[in-house]
Amino acid sequence: MVEGVEAAKDGRTWVLSGPRSSYALHITDRDELVHLHWGPRIALADAEELAAAPPPAARGFESPLDGREEYPVEGGPRFVRPALVVRGGGVRGSEWRFADWGERHGELWLYFTDSVHQLGITLSYRMRGDVIERFVYMKHEGPPDSPELELLRADSATWTLPVREGWRLSQLHGRWAAESRLVRASLTYGEKVIGSRRGHTSHQHLPWVALDAAGPDGSEGAGEEHGEVYGCALAWSGSWRIAVQQLPDGAVQITGGSGHDDSGQALLKPGESIVTPVFAGLWSDGGFGGASRAWHAYQREHVIPDAGTPRPVLYNSWEATGFDISEERQAELAERAAALGAELFVVDDGWFGQRVDDRAGLGDWTPNRDRFPHGLRPLAERVHALGMGFGIWVEPEMVNTDSELYRAHPDWVQHQAGRRRTEFRNQLVLNLARDDVQEYLWQRLHALLSSAPVDYVKWDFNRSFSDAGWPGAEYPQHLWDGHVHALYGLVDRLRAAHPGVAFESCSGGGGRIDLGILARTDQVWTSDNTDPLDRLAIQDGFSQVHPARVMAAWVTDSPNTQLNDRVSSLRFRFVSAMAGVLGIGGDLARWSEEECAEAKRWVDLYKEIRPVVQLGDLYRLRPPGGAGLSAVSYVHGDDVVVLAWLPRQSYGEQAPPLRLRGLDPRAAYVCPDTGAVHRGAVLLHHGLRTGLRGDLDARVFRLRRQRER
Repeated sequence: MVEGVEAAKDGRTWVLSGPRSSYALHITDRDELVHLHWGPRIALADAEELAAAPPPAARGFESPLDGREEYPVEGGPRFVRPALVVRGGGVRGSEWRFADWGERHGELWLYFTDSVHQLGITLSYRMRGDVIERFVYMKHEGPPDSPELELLRADSATWTLPVREGWRLSQLHGRWAAESRLVRASLTYGEKVIGSRRGHTSHQHLPWVALDAAGPDGSEGAGEEHGEVYGCALAWSGSWRIAVQQLPDGAVQITGGSGHDDSGQALLKPGESIVTPVFAGLWSDGGFGGASRAWHAYQREHVIPDAGTPRPVLYNSWEATGFDISEERQAELAERAAALGAELFVVDDGWFGQRVDDRAGLGDWTPNRDRFPHGLRPLAERVHALGMGFGIWVEPEMVNTDSELYRAHPDWVQHQAGRRRTEFRNQLVLNLARDDVQEYLWQRLHALLSSAPVDYVKWDFNRSFSDAGWPGAEYPQHLWDGHVHALYGLVDRLRAAHPGVAFESCSGGGGRIDLGILARTDQVWTSDNTDPLDRLAIQDGFSQVHPARVMAAWVTDSPNTQLNDRVSSLRFRFVSAMAGVLGIGGDLARWSEEECAEAKRWVDLYKEIRPVVQLGDLYRLRPPGGAGLSAVSYVHGDDVVVLAWLPRQSYGEQAPPLRLRGLDPRAAYVCPDTGAVHRGAVLLHHGLRTGLRGDLDARVFRLRRQRER
């Protein structure tokens, strides 16, 4: 069977295939686009057999289309949640006709027309390995005097699952400082809706779901390394919605796209068009671990910029200085960071405008002359002389009322006429959907990156939308999607003008993490919570869909005064943070010589294992939770890295051995630190003893496969 797109001779049945999976669809003689198959690889002949099967028997008060269509629209014999809701010319609903199809560079496109609305609808399918990217292009094709069309809802895709005995839903939920926590529960009849109406991806939910099926005997579904898993992830950094619906006959569909409700997304004049964000889907028969590794490989190959290059060890000065910033103090911290082996020094909030606290300065992106008399260049050059890159923090989408920008342009913020302007963290949200706001930010940020040798930008977003209004605009609802498109355009433009600058996405921690922002940033700030024990669960949830290559994790001070006053060793803090992109954020001026020497040893070790951690295949060996042992491993070529953590030892009992995964059972593996040789079969079936004991203990294990000479 070939990979790519296969079409039946009549041009009404198609199969898209990757290395391990296939996706099939069919257009009936009534121009109904129905789903046929999503799962293990099949041939075109198999899809044609499925297409020839009779439709389900009609049943009172139910539609034979429900649960079968690829993209259900409002109108006609349908009662499921519609993916497309259109208004125009006094007519509601849609009725389309199949007009054409084509295939280009492995992408299948199907073109439909609605003759009443004069709306062209093109559904696109693109295989990336075993990940299917789906999105929709819509264009108002009427003459110039045609009525405008309002798209109240325009989802990216509807995914249809096969009939099974029952389903379990996995999702990532949370809140500030507690993001990406995994929860699994049985799917019941009706709808389960998750999303964000906050204008950004949010801390509360990541735009990802996974479903695994129970066995025909009622047995539990997938495990970490076995069983079927279906996953979907949305590439969108604004408000969004994913709805999982189980119909009365047991059919399950997943519909998702930008925008949280049906209050309006776009107003199309004749000739205008929109493209929805990508809603990606994945089938795996390798359990949740296999699904995660497939998601990670997809993002490293097709989403993340320059993903084959490991990220540097950074030092961020925020927790050391807060707003008490000066050039000399930053230079002192830079010297200490360089001595530990840091490769990137980042000046956080407080370097610009009148930013002496969080009540002023946002919007004025020029250096504070009291703190940096000659701008940022002298500090950047000193940092470069120490052998490190230089980075800065910005929050371009926000403004303080106490700023030169707001005093000059109070109309540039999101607001409702006659209503109080709500502040969170003493700031308002700029209306990026405005062309003048976009141009202002481009000019200021371009000038900033041109004024000093900046290598890295931490782009923050510290509040949600609350007063999302645009008085005087022809279509104020455009603000929601328009903000995200403007954000993408601005970052893309800056990257093109400054190709040597890397970008990090931050939103008060993990409030903006999704495939859309990852396509234009080099890493993300996972959470403001840097407690090393809490981070294990956050990082475990994050790893369900996103790779270690983008997961920033810091070592900060102990006790952790930000959240819980927990005391932990440098060992535990470093091994926790080494599971992703290592950073340091403590006040190095308060670290003892012994602590600095130990930290340098950990940084040196991380640099040795970094290619394996950031670019390797992840295996979750034991999940975090409670007092028990947890561990992950990474396999990259012949190299293996294991990170293990023991929160608490009880009754003097030894931690259980870790059964490794992803190894060759016939090979031998040597530990470069001890010289010990282990057989792959023994590590797989009997495990590796960690020797962890006491409370908050952790270790790093390295293994290398021995090749026969």
